[in-house]
Amino acid sequence: MSIIVTGSIAWDYLMRFPGRFKDHILPGQEKLSVSFLVDEKERHRGGTAPNIAYNLALLGERPRIVGAAGLDFEDYRQWLESVGVDTSLIRIHPDEFTATFSVITDLDHNQIASFHTGAMARAREIDLREVGAENIDWVIISPDDPVAMTNHAQACRDMGVPFVYDPSQQLARISREDFLFGLEGAAVLTVNDYELEMAKRLAGMNETELLTHVKAIVVTRGPDGASVITQEGEIHVPAARPEVAVEPTGVGDAFRAGMLVGLNAGYPWETILKLGNTAAVYVIERTGTQNHAYTREEFLARVRENYGDLPVLKTCCQKS
Repeated sequence: MSIIVTGSIAWDYLMRFPGRFKDHILPGQEKLSVSFLVDEKERHRGGTAPNIAYNLALLGERPRIVGAAGLDFEDYRQWLESVGVDTSLIRIHPDEFTATFSVITDLDHNQIASFHTGAMARAREIDLREVGAENIDWVIISPDDPVAMTNHAQACRDMGVPFVYDPSQQLARISREDFLFGLEGAAVLTVNDYELEMAKRLAGMNETELLTHVKAIVVTRGPDGASVITQEGEIHVPAARPEVAVEPTGVGDAFRAGMLVGLNAGYPWETILKLGNTAAVYVIERTGTQNHAYTREEFLARVRENYGDLPVLKTCCQKS
């Protein structure tokens, strides 16, 4: 049994702008034509699926990635295996390049990003049913080829396995019908606070109405922490404290890993949010989405440092 992580697999190009976007984007203009001279550029391993999976591996899981990659993926694949991620379900397409994510971050941690799909467009050719329900604890459907996300949601419903629907960046692209199709029957919808407003607008629904399609809505709120909204009400947990805030790319993916560990263990929502917040804080302290590391003992100490002793975590983060 394992956690299946579906989503994009990509190389990240991270750039830093030594100013503020708001000082260069004119309000009230119908056209936008602006360029930013960046003073840093780095290439890192990325993509939502490997980001989530890497953090799950740090937390003691042996996650399996379902996705599509290209001819430039072999070094990345070997590295993921070395840190405890199962890559056997990744489809490699030798006639395509792995997807590319490019993002510029300003001094206020605002971001402007673009994404080239590359091999990711072939993810729609993957049938999640081939994994077998008996081999799955949880599935997270994170941003990917939109058709693949729709297919995976239907596969989860057909197999009767619990899944997290994480449309994130694809909310700007998918239709209302595809959004509601992916959401239907999910155990959790997870978004950040801005994406929640996008989701509500896309669906034409408020939170109460969305909860007729999904059991819980988990909302990450940056430095304000995270919340869960259910039929019983809302629970909010403040963010864990970073030692230093360097770069936010990948913070949400790390949160989702902590959340999945908590869901898989059957913890209460308050504990689940604390795990997610603690996993997330490690990422913002480094540049790159997979350049942090910690032991089980260090992670649990960080949880206690921020939230006090949580006796339920005695079996958390054991190597599977």
